[in-house]
Amino acid sequence: MIYLFIFMAVSGIAFAGWKITNRNAYESAEYQIVAQEPPFEIREYPTLTMVTTPMRMETQGNDGSFGRLFSYISGNNENQQTIAMTTPVFMEMNEDSGIGNMAFVVPSKITEEKVPLPKSEQVTLRNRSAGRFAAYRFSGRINPQTSADAEQQLRTWIKQQGLIANERAEFAGYDPPWTPGPFRRNEVLIKLID
Repeated sequence: MIYLFIFMAVSGIAFAGWKITNRNAYESAEYQIVAQEPPFEIREYPTLTMVTTPMRMETQGNDGSFGRLFSYISGNNENQQTIAMTTPVFMEMNEDSGIGNMAFVVPSKITEEKVPLPKSEQVTLRNRSAGRFAAYRFSGRINPQTSADAEQQLRTWIKQQGLIANERAEFAGYDPPWTPGPFRRNEVLIKLID
């Protein structure tokens, strides 16, 4: 009986911890779904204010990029202001250099007020222009193979729809690192050209 009680207590604590740290606990980047053919969508995004830093795509933030952004939202900014975490974490890659960018979306409440400037020279603020994006949702871990496969599927679908796409894709991860692969929400997004 004691083992059952211990198991239930540990399970309850683990579930509460997961619930507090899962993607539903955070503000998510706003968008409107224009068309849907699961797992594909066309979305209309407003201009998003983002805090961004250089990263190597294959490292998934283990090159210090995630830490730099987390430091910024934890108060390493001109106002020493703590800023809430948001989802997703956006990642884009420059195929030529192997260096891309990782970005957090600044919460709408902060954007409406004043976004504090970063203290680190490796962290910058930028606006991601509003526009229409094609999106493809997939699970698992984002790595060179899964991202290439997902991007290819999205580009094939875009072509089948008779749409014109931007050359560069970006990836979005919604979950903390400890989320098991099958339960992860990842996306590849490609801006559409009117």
